[in-house]
Amino acid sequence: MAIRVWVRWLSGFQEQTVHEMTDCLIRQGIEVQDQDDYLSNHPGVIFSNQVTPALCEQLRELSRNGQIRILVCCDGAIPSNAVWQLLEAGAADVLANAEWSPLIYEIISRLQRWEAVDRMVHSPEVQHVLVGESQALKAILRQVVEVAHFTDASVLILGESGTGKELLANLIHTLDPRPDKGDLVILDCTTIVPELSGSEFFGHERGAFTGAASARDGVFALANGGTLFLDEIGELSLALQTQLLRVIQEHTFKRVGGNAWQHTSFRLVCATNRDLWAQVQRGEFRADLYYRIASYVCQLPPLRARPEDILPLANHFLKTSYPDQAPPELDAPVQEYLLRREYPGNVRDLKQVIARMLCRHAGKGAITVGCIPPDDRPLWAEGWQEWRDTGFERAIRVALNRGVGLKAISRNTEETAFRIVLEQVNGNTQQAAQLLGVTDRTVQNWKKDRSSVNKTEQLV
Repeated sequence: MAIRVWVRWLSGFQEQTVHEMTDCLIRQGIEVQDQDDYLSNHPGVIFSNQVTPALCEQLRELSRNGQIRILVCCDGAIPSNAVWQLLEAGAADVLANAEWSPLIYEIISRLQRWEAVDRMVHSPEVQHVLVGESQALKAILRQVVEVAHFTDASVLILGESGTGKELLANLIHTLDPRPDKGDLVILDCTTIVPELSGSEFFGHERGAFTGAASARDGVFALANGGTLFLDEIGELSLALQTQLLRVIQEHTFKRVGGNAWQHTSFRLVCATNRDLWAQVQRGEFRADLYYRIASYVCQLPPLRARPEDILPLANHFLKTSYPDQAPPELDAPVQEYLLRREYPGNVRDLKQVIARMLCRHAGKGAITVGCIPPDDRPLWAEGWQEWRDTGFERAIRVALNRGVGLKAISRNTEETAFRIVLEQVNGNTQQAAQLLGVTDRTVQNWKKDRSSVNKTEQLV
C-alpha cells in the first residue's frame, strides 16, 4: 500500500528546495499531494523556518490536537524552546538540517515507520483486542505497537482493575517479531505463596522439599525464548523483588535444590494497579528493579477518561455474544444510560452490564430499558436532564481565564460539534444534518467554508 502524504511550505523556506524534496519523495514511491479534505486523515509535512503563532495554530487544527501526525522541517537550526512549542501545538516530530539531502531521508524514514505502525494498529490482531475510538486509546495503541514490534524493551503496564492490562500484554507478545518465538507465560503475583515462591520462579529438582515428587520448571524456564508476564508485580515482597532483579540482570538461575546454572532469555511485561513509583519512594519497591522493568511505561486510562469508547465497546460485546448473527441494537435511552453510568470496574464492568441486559432481552428487536436489571437502574434525578457535565464547564472556564471571548467560544463549540458528527457518520451530509438538527445546506456550507480556509493558505 502506497504511503500518502500532504506537503505544505511556509514563508522562510525556499520553494525550490521543497520541490526537490517532493520529487525525491515521489521517487521513493510516496504519493505527495496538496492538503485537502481527502488527505486530511493522512500524515503531513510542513516546511517552515519560522515558528510563529500562526504556524502553531495551523498545527493544532491540521493535527487535530495530535491525532494526525505532522512533521515540521527546517533547513537550519531553530531555538530549542521553539521545538517544544511545535510539539505542544501538535507536531509529531521536528527535523532541522542545513543540508536537504540527509533531511529528506529522515523524512522518508519517519513516514515509513508511521505507515507500518498505522497498518498494524488497524489490523484485526489489534482492533479486536483493544476496542475504542478515543484519541487517548489511539495514542496508546500507536505507542504500544511501535514498542512491541520494533524493540525488545521491557514494558510496565499501569492501570486500574478492568482496564485491559492482560489484553495489552497478550498484544505485545503477539506483535513481537522474534523468529521461533516461545510462549507467553503468565504469573499472577497475588497468588504466590511465600513458601513456594522459589519453585514458582526457579522450578525445583526432585526431592528438593517435602512433596517434590518430580522435577518442575518455574516461569523463568518456561518463558525462555518467549514472554514473561508478571501480573500485579506491585504485590511482590522485597525478598522476591531481589530474586527477580538478579535473573533479569544475569539471565541465569538455579532450580531449588539444584546446583547447575540455567540460562534464560525472555521479554518481560509487568502490570500493576498500584502506583509503583509511590511504592519506590516509600521503600516498598526496589528502585533498581523499577528501572529494569520500566523501559517503557504504558498508562491505560480508566473508562471514565475515555467516554467515547463506551458505545463502541458495548457494540463489540454484543457482537461477541452473537457470533453467528446480527446482534440487537441499543435503543436511545439505553445508550444514554450506558454513557451516564459510572464504571468502577472499567471495561470489565461494562462487559458485565451488557451481559446482564442480554439475560433479560427477548425477541429480535432492540435492547430497551426494560432489559436493564432493577439493581442496575439509576435513581431518577433532575441531573439526568442536564447533558452538560463538569468537563464542559471546565473547558469554558479555561477559555475565559485565557481571555477567549464569547464569539470564539461559540465558534469553536460549533466547529467541534460539526467535526465530531461528520467523523461519526464518515462525512455523510444528510446523516450529519439529522443529528445536528440543521438543514443539509447548513452542513454543506460548513464543509465548504472549512475547505476554503484550507485552500487560502499556501499549499504545494
